[in-house]
Amino acid sequence: MQLSSRFPVAVQILIIIAWCPEDVKVTSEALAVSVNTNPVLIRRIMGYLKKAGLIAISSGTGGAKLTRSTEEITLLAVYRAVELTDQHALFGLHAHPNAYCPIGCRINDVLRPPLEEARNALEGSLAKVTIQELLSSFPPFDYAILKHLKL
Repeated sequence: MQLSSRFPVAVQILIIIAWCPEDVKVTSEALAVSVNTNPVLIRRIMGYLKKAGLIAISSGTGGAKLTRSTEEITLLAVYRAVELTDQHALFGLHAHPNAYCPIGCRINDVLRPPLEEARNALEGSLAKVTIQELLSSFPPFDYAILKHLKL
């Protein structure tokens, strides 16, 4: 099982926004340099984060800002913002099992409880970690990095 890369990229985006001082414009182009990906992907993920109320984006090259404190943003909030699956389901169930098969007719009902338990465990772990906790693992901002990241 592997989730998409949207989640770790979204976390990196939020950490960079929080890490930069207020006078630094954090643009999708600058974020793309840090993440080493296309700015279009960054803008798409930023759109999810904005829709979830985690960031505000100024039009043009105004950059992005957090709308909540780093202590209030949990990894669960980020996960839910960018992993846009049905009811935040971590696992998909068989859409059309054979109703006439003794296994197929019950497989979803049998699988649902342990899969929900696994999802709840993951979400419980993600809810305990904040962006602030992760941010504290990085060195303080240095204006010398602006040239490299094109900020």
